[in-house]
Amino acid sequence: MGNNKNQLGLFSNQTHVLELPDADVVYTANFYDPDQAQRLFDRLLTSVEWRQERITVYGKTHLTPRLSCWMADGALDYRYAHMTMTSVPWSEALLSVKSELENYTGDRFNSVLINYYRDGQDSNGWHSDDEPELGENPIIASISLGAPRDFQLRHKKTSQKVNIKLEHGSLLMMRGSTQQCWQHHVPKRVGVDGRINLTFRTIKTMR
Repeated sequence: MGNNKNQLGLFSNQTHVLELPDADVVYTANFYDPDQAQRLFDRLLTSVEWRQERITVYGKTHLTPRLSCWMADGALDYRYAHMTMTSVPWSEALLSVKSELENYTGDRFNSVLINYYRDGQDSNGWHSDDEPELGENPIIASISLGAPRDFQLRHKKTSQKVNIKLEHGSLLMMRGSTQQCWQHHVPKRVGVDGRINLTFRTIKTMR
């Protein structure tokens, strides 16, 4: 496919299936309407036990450029990027979101990684959600709240790139071989307000 980069024009009240090789990605712009999304954003902002984790990359340890929290059934810790996130119990708000998401998608999830991007300088580097405990072909359900942010996908072999603008209240579903064949990241952006991202997933094995 070469090194081309596509920008998807996405509008509310529509669900888009991204026609990408080696991937199963579906974007729904209005999983929550703006009022619902804002109420949830405000509630999570003040109720989640935010932490800034330490991450080691190429032998150097530094603070992650975002705040986060890991909620899961029981004591399901999550290990990625040379760090371990210890789970906290589900909050009432996140259990409600999980139930609504499961009813909508037909999938079942036992954990959620919550990231708070405080402004446009907070980001997430290129990676795949392909940790062994997620099993083969994991299902990742990503709900975005707050300021819209670019979400970029890059094919591991061809370097094809796609940019999606994740809107307030949107849902991005990644299934199949997406994590095996693609990476994704949230780049920095100037003049952007806060965003909360919920990525629901299922831990299948423990290391």
